[in-house]
Amino acid sequence: MNIDHIEAFIYAVHLNSIHKAADALFLSQPTVTARIKTLERELGQALFRRSGRGIKLTEKGREFFSYAEQIVQTYEKAKKQLSKEHIQKEVVIGANPISSQYFIPHILPLWKEALPDVHFTFITATNEILVDQLIRKEIHIAFLKEMSRDAIYQSPVLDNSVRLVCHPNHPLANKTNINVDDLSEDPLVFFECGAFDWNRIHKMFEAANVSPRIEFRIGHLEVAKSLIQQNKGIGFLPSLCIKEELKKGTLVTIETDHILNIKQQVYGTYYGANPPYLWDHLWNVIESFEEKSKQAEAI
Repeated sequence: MNIDHIEAFIYAVHLNSIHKAADALFLSQPTVTARIKTLERELGQALFRRSGRGIKLTEKGREFFSYAEQIVQTYEKAKKQLSKEHIQKEVVIGANPISSQYFIPHILPLWKEALPDVHFTFITATNEILVDQLIRKEIHIAFLKEMSRDAIYQSPVLDNSVRLVCHPNHPLANKTNINVDDLSEDPLVFFECGAFDWNRIHKMFEAANVSPRIEFRIGHLEVAKSLIQQNKGIGFLPSLCIKEELKKGTLVTIETDHILNIKQQVYGTYYGANPPYLWDHLWNVIESFEEKSKQAEAI
């Protein structure tokens, strides 16, 4: 029984498509089909049945699937054990644009300091592209928003909740019990980003039957942040991008949890049942970094 044939079967199950499995494995569709057909002949059982444009596991296919994953996992563990002398020297990490700009520059030097013999390759892409690259095994780890995909494993790393911020001299800076009417009276710097549920901000105003005073619609975080720092309006921004400004006092938060609470997190993400190489080492550095950051904020 060929391990490549079993892997083709597993990819087809996870992606629910022979075509997508072929793309992920960098193979032609006929090659993947042939591998699965060969596996079925060896087992003497049909593993899939056609269902419209997709495929569905047969009862025997479902039964074999758990064994197939165990076989591949055991094979990978054995390969890792036998090649311990050949230590991997490169880790490829991806991150979405916000994580790339406001997290990676701080953590990457710490990873290098902790693992001086490892070469780090870093790329920036959208959440969806990063997931595809994980599945294709083009990257080992990605930092992105919560994603629901088969065989994608995620652990929360950073709080990136959306906060309403303003200039420290703004009239709302020291006001408590803010309501939606208060917010609608002030110029709003509106930053829109696909990584966040900005529609909820629109809905907040709609539910109160008021219209926001959107003076600026901005597609770049730093531009939006700069306008707010110039006291040109208030704005909702993700936590990661305003940490330094809050620490320096050039921006302050306006408490709005009682009317709108957008909790967001950045997740460390990998593909497959087993964590990638150096996952534990990288994670330990992140935890240490976060602990030091919290201590610094408390001072």
